[in-house]
Amino acid sequence: MIGRSDGRTVGRGGVVCVALLLSISPTVSRLQGQTDPRLASAVNLAQSGRMDSARAVVRRLLAALPPSDSVYPEALYVSGVLAKDPQAVATHLQRVVIEYGQSPWADDALLRLAQLYAAQGDDATAIRAVERMRRDYPDSPMLARADFVGARAYFTLKDDANGCELIREALKDTTSDVEFRNQVSYYAARCSAKPAAAVAATSPRDSAAAPGGPKTFAVQVLAVKSSSQVDEMLTRLKVMGYDARVIRDSTGLFKVRVGKYPDREQAQRNLTNLKTRLGGQPFLVEEP
Repeated sequence: MIGRSDGRTVGRGGVVCVALLLSISPTVSRLQGQTDPRLASAVNLAQSGRMDSARAVVRRLLAALPPSDSVYPEALYVSGVLAKDPQAVATHLQRVVIEYGQSPWADDALLRLAQLYAAQGDDATAIRAVERMRRDYPDSPMLARADFVGARAYFTLKDDANGCELIREALKDTTSDVEFRNQVSYYAARCSAKPAAAVAATSPRDSAAAPGGPKTFAVQVLAVKSSSQVDEMLTRLKVMGYDARVIRDSTGLFKVRVGKYPDREQAQRNLTNLKTRLGGQPFLVEEP
């Protein structure tokens, strides 16, 4: 098996983007040989600093393999880790996630994408990758590391409530990696300095309205058939501090809504705020 971001085995490279990906990974261990001898050859070349030769081996392998071959997603993953520039890294890893989402490499590729985006300063996109990993791979052994990446991105965006939530999730990891636990604990101290109730009080996230009336109001911000658009909007709303939900109607439309407000005035205030910050044409809806 090729090196993975969970600390079992991880690839190293001589170029800046590869070093960057590895340096931000919580733990980096020695790259070990692959089950496929061709990939093992590429790994050995990369370990010896012969990056161009390593890339050439993987490139030839990808050209020779049919996309249905079980080795193909692993080869794509290796190609991404060894790529020359961040754009090439992202392209190959995105293919693993999108085209081979059920492969053993998809969760690792998604984590590395989140790390790459965060290192480039694109915190919102990093958070989208982390939230997708939390949704699609909830049992991944690398989820705690993804939570840590997402938490730091939230902190950068001054969203301590969501950042601390992910830090608490990362602390549940039972790994024996002392360095990783020390890093998480450092941020956990930042969260424990402010009581949970105070964090919630300072966050603009919406809470569900208490029952008491026959109807509530919500703000609908999106109605589309594309789940990717839904993912992007949910992440944007979460970064802004709103709890959003998705409703799928009988026509197949995904409707993204915010809030369960007990009165129209409160909903209207949030509608105005969302229209200013998001643009588009959000509108009020009544819900039973």
